[in-house]
Amino acid sequence: MKLGFFLFSLVLYLILEPGIFKVEADDHDDEFVKVRGVQLVLNERPYYANGYNAYWLMYMASDPSQRNKVTSAFQVAANHGLSIARTWAFSDGGDRPLQYSPGSYNEDMFLGLDFVISEARRYGTKLVLSLVNNYDNFGGKKQYVEWAKSEGQSLHSEDDFFTNPLVKGFYKNHIKSVLTRRNNFTGVVYKDDPTIMAWELMNEVRCPSDHSGNTVQAWITEMASYLKSIDGNHLLEVGLEGFYGLSKKESNPNFQVGTDFIANNQIPGIDFATVHSYPDQWLPGSSNEEQTLFLVSWLNDHIKDAQSIQKPVLFAEFGVATKNMSSDPTAIRDQFYNLVYSAIYSSASDGGAATGGLFWHLLAEGMDSFKDGYEVPLDENSSTATLIAQESQKLNRIRMKKSSRVKNKARKVRN
Repeated sequence: MKLGFFLFSLVLYLILEPGIFKVEADDHDDEFVKVRGVQLVLNERPYYANGYNAYWLMYMASDPSQRNKVTSAFQVAANHGLSIARTWAFSDGGDRPLQYSPGSYNEDMFLGLDFVISEARRYGTKLVLSLVNNYDNFGGKKQYVEWAKSEGQSLHSEDDFFTNPLVKGFYKNHIKSVLTRRNNFTGVVYKDDPTIMAWELMNEVRCPSDHSGNTVQAWITEMASYLKSIDGNHLLEVGLEGFYGLSKKESNPNFQVGTDFIANNQIPGIDFATVHSYPDQWLPGSSNEEQTLFLVSWLNDHIKDAQSIQKPVLFAEFGVATKNMSSDPTAIRDQFYNLVYSAIYSSASDGGAATGGLFWHLLAEGMDSFKDGYEVPLDENSSTATLIAQESQKLNRIRMKKSSRVKNKARKVRN
C-alpha cells in the first residue's frame, strides 16, 4: 500500500513539478504558425496545441498590482505543457473598458494587453486573441449597436451589428487599432508579433434573426478580407461554436443560431475552424449519458467535416460545470475531458484535422469571484490537471515523431 502510494506520488511529481515536465521547444518558436493542408505548422514542423481559455488576462493585467496573477497563470500552465491560450482583446464600454467609445481607448487597459503578450512570449505560449463578444459581457455587439444609435442610427436589433455600415466601420476601426498597436513592453507591433497565433473575429458568433446564414456569411467575408489587408502574417478564425446550417441542422442541438460550420469556414481568409462543446448547456434536462452520446457525435462530425473542407480544427472551448452536481463532479469532468482529448489525439496521430483543444477555463490563485463552475485549478494537482498534462505529453510526442520524419526527408533531399 505504501509502495503504491509512493509510485503514484512519483508519477504526479514527474508530471506536475515545475521544470520536470517540459514540452520540447522548437528552436524557432518565435516564428508565425502557418497552415499546411489540415495541419498547423511552426517552422515547417507540425504544431499541436494543448491549451486553455483565460478571458480575464487583459482585465487583470490592467492593474499593475494584479499582474502577478497573469504571470502565475502562464507559469502553472507551462508546467503542465500547455502552449496556447485564448483570451479577450476587447472590452467595450462599461467598467474598465479597453474602448471607452468608438476609437477612444483606455491606455491602462491596452498596457494590460501589452503585458499579457509579453508574458506569453516569455513562457513560450502562443495566443488566440478575440476581437469582440457576441454577448453583453464586456460590451459586445450590443454596445456597438448602442454607440451607433447614440449617433442617430435607427437600429432595432443587436444583429444590426452585422449589417449597419456605421457599426461595421466602428468594428473595422477596432481591428485596425488592435493590429497596429505597438507593444510598450516588447516594442513589437501586434501584427508583427509571432507570439500571437491567430485573431478571432468574434467570440461565439450568433445571428438568430437570420437562420439562413446569409447575414453572417457576408459579414465574415467582409471582415476577413479587411483584417487580412492589414495583417498577412497571422492566422484568422471566426470564433464559431460549430453549429451547422440548414443543410445539416440535424447535427445541432435543438436550435439554430444563423451560422454554418461548413460554409463559414470555407470563406477565403479563414485559416482554420473552431468548435465549442457544452452539452450541459445545450441539452438542458438531459442525462449525463445523453450528453456523452451527443459529445462523441459532435466531436467526430466536426473532425470529419474539417477534413472534408481541408481546414484544421481547433476545439477552442470545452467544459462541463461541476457545481450543483449530486454525484462525483470530478469524475464526470474527467470523463468529459477524456472524450475530448481522445478524439483530438486519435485524429492527430493519424495526420487528421484535429489540431488541439483549449479547456474552459484557467484561473489563478485568489480569483474566487471569477469561478463559474467550469474552472480547473491546475495548482491543486487534481486528477483533471493530470489528464491535461498527459494530453500535452501525448501531443508533443506526435509532434516530435512527425518532425523527425520531416528532418529525415530533408536529409534525403540534400543527399
